[in-house]
Amino acid sequence: MPVMYDIFSCCLFIRTYSRTTMATHSNSSFLLHLSFIINAVYIAVSQPFIGVNYGQVADNLPAPEASAELLKSTTVGKVRLYGADPAIIKALANSGIGIVIGVANGDIPSLASDPDSATQWVNANVLPHYPESNITMIAVGNEIMSSGDDGLVSQLLPAMQNVQNALNSASLGGKIKVSTVHSMAVLTQSEPPSAGSFDPGLMDILQPLVAFLKNNESPFAINPYPFFAYQSDPRPETLAFCLFRPNSGRVDQISGKVYSNMFDAQVDGVQSALRRMGFEEMEIVIAETGWPSRGDRDEAGATVENARAYNGNLIAHLRSMVGTPSMPAKSVDTFIFALYDEDLKPGPPSERAFGLFKTDLTMAYDVGLHNSASIHKNPPTSPVTPERETQWCIPKMEVSEAELQRNIDYICGSQVIDCGPIQSGGACYEPNTVLSHAAFAMNLYYQNFGRNPWNCDFSQTAMLTSQNPSYSDCVYPGGSI
Repeated sequence: MPVMYDIFSCCLFIRTYSRTTMATHSNSSFLLHLSFIINAVYIAVSQPFIGVNYGQVADNLPAPEASAELLKSTTVGKVRLYGADPAIIKALANSGIGIVIGVANGDIPSLASDPDSATQWVNANVLPHYPESNITMIAVGNEIMSSGDDGLVSQLLPAMQNVQNALNSASLGGKIKVSTVHSMAVLTQSEPPSAGSFDPGLMDILQPLVAFLKNNESPFAINPYPFFAYQSDPRPETLAFCLFRPNSGRVDQISGKVYSNMFDAQVDGVQSALRRMGFEEMEIVIAETGWPSRGDRDEAGATVENARAYNGNLIAHLRSMVGTPSMPAKSVDTFIFALYDEDLKPGPPSERAFGLFKTDLTMAYDVGLHNSASIHKNPPTSPVTPERETQWCIPKMEVSEAELQRNIDYICGSQVIDCGPIQSGGACYEPNTVLSHAAFAMNLYYQNFGRNPWNCDFSQTAMLTSQNPSYSDCVYPGGSI
């Protein structure tokens, strides 16, 4: 995982937005205006690049048909399986949901040594289902390169080549991609992101493997986990950076790019490593990322609140189409780990606590995956959630000016949100106070990044309201469910 790098004091010029020299009367009027406003709930937005991992290391999972109905009730556009369970693949038929199926690590030797074995695998696991089931990719193995098994590592590329050839023979080579999934351990350096580089000891295998991906227009798939980065440096500022919460930002001293979250930093570290290999245009897919909702006392940060914040803010970040500093204006296809908790997984308790949903098909916690356009307004056994009124995001009244100023710096320093209205001469510049400017900026962020509760959190300094805080010529953008 990347180590920490220089703290960036985010866009100091923004502090000119919030001088506190305005007359007391204007501040009091605005404070009175805010004091009449009350709390409320959420809205969800759908985008096609959000996926989920469907693990099966459990003895209490719902039937595949029930899971398929659950998935169709969400905005999830893709599902990754770790095998090729025919019942799940069939249950997802005609759903439009993209499916990544997996070749088990133990099957790699036979696929590598015998092209006929690869043909049989494709005949058994792909042809009976495609195209009714939208199989988009075959992941050959999971985290093989960092497994320490040199024999398996050397067999990985031949297995991928034989699976690709089997697909080509079935006239599916241009329709179903072949790749493999890596852990972040394949990088020896990811800090700063522009210095990202792969382990030199793996380059003899990685170079031809990535060339194979390029030649077949397949993506490079990797598993970044900011959760583990936080465990290695469990400071409050690191947690904010990992959870997409307001923070002072971190600057890449080589590129000058500013990072506001660990996810972008890790993804750009991978992109830099690929660029160093000569594959700058290689597509990156996030095959796994997530945050556990519980763990042992020594597993820092494994809480429901943090899991909700990470996954919810990640989804909002992807939907914003902001991209990363090195890959702006696009979102990386991302599979969140996982659909359910897996009660039979080995390892510490956190390994069994990544589920977005409970096995009774209700939400473990809400991250905004509800699909309001679906006929399934909620998971099949959940109560129907009533529609809500228009919502705005404003500061809580007891929050200090220092905390509000940090929120302004974070929002306006992102270079994504237009804070022009609270600059001098703007419609919302007066009253020229931290409170007034923070209220406008925080609401603007909330409205632009998904209108979910976690978009109006700001380290618990904000609240949702159903009363419009607009005044005079200052119009607060608002949205309704």
